Amino acid sequence: MLPLSIPSPSADWQYFDLTGWINKTFNASLSFDIRIHAYAICILLGIVAAVLFTNARLNRRGAERWVIIDLAIWCVPFGIVGGRVFHVVTHPDDYFNGQALWHVFAIWEGGLAIFGALIFGALGAWLGCRQTGLRFSVFADALVPGLMLAQAFGRLGNYFNHELFGTPTTLPWGLEIESTNAAYPVGLPAGTLFHPTFAYEILWNLFGLAVILLINKNVKLEWGKTLALYFIWYGSGRMWFESIRTDYSQVFLGFRVNVWAAAAAVVLGLIIFIVQSRRHTGLVPSAYVPGRGPNEEGFHPVITGEVDHPEVDSAAGTDDDDDAEPTDRTPSDASADVKA
Repeated sequence: MLPLSIPSPSADWQYFDLTGWINKTFNASLSFDIRIHAYAICILLGIVAAVLFTNARLNRRGAERWVIIDLAIWCVPFGIVGGRVFHVVTHPDDYFNGQALWHVFAIWEGGLAIFGALIFGALGAWLGCRQTGLRFSVFADALVPGLMLAQAFGRLGNYFNHELFGTPTTLPWGLEIESTNAAYPVGLPAGTLFHPTFAYEILWNLFGLAVILLINKNVKLEWGKTLALYFIWYGSGRMWFESIRTDYSQVFLGFRVNVWAAAAAVVLGLIIFIVQSRRHTGLVPSAYVPGRGPNEEGFHPVITGEVDHPEVDSAAGTDDDDDAEPTDRTPSDASADVKA
């Protein structure tokens, strides 16, 4: 065993036995199990981080304070359901091969697929934007850094669950996995180290977050172009991470399903970036679609900083299938975008 290898956390770190603690502390006799899983805590921390980060970015774009809560009410449940559905559909043998059907809903055991979360979450975001009047592209661009941070938290949850590791490696940062782990590859000797693919993805997302923020600080990327960069960045990395994972996955034409999904994300990102770059050459005039902005009374958008920017896009009204609106977004309105 290499001295610099990454140890897996003990099973005690996978969850906190709340029932046992209550029984011991208060001399109770609860017979049902209440467990707080580390994976769930990581997911919740990611959601909170994404909400706070996105709220700040939306405020700086002129959106109403805490409108993110109205959007999160749609996005989070849709994203969780979508992530679970995608995982179950792509891993049918784990749930429909004699196992109890309730395991389909046991998300605390792990098993949320980011691609399903993105698809269903986008639907929830669209519904939330229709309700609030916020432009979908504005929300999507504001969400990207927080989303990448949330994904990093989620991958940390995989570490506590002892899952989603890669092929064997002799690199000093190889991950230690107990040979009794159900996912341990058959035929390998105990003590084999594996690529910590969860850690690779954490670092890839955090590095991508920094890169996208840096790009946004120097180049205005609106109308969904920040979202497009996210698709390209994440999809490119995921294709490699996915190719060295050892967990079961359905294979299509010689490649794992998620490799195809990652490739589709890259293609979609390129299409969005090219189409929106040609369609919109200026800035988004307002965070809201025409006629849907909040009332003036009580509306105090957070605006900071002053920098020069190109003129507002004259084709602004084409976003979200709305009629054109006056180009009333001033340079100072747009300048705050670079601060988050």
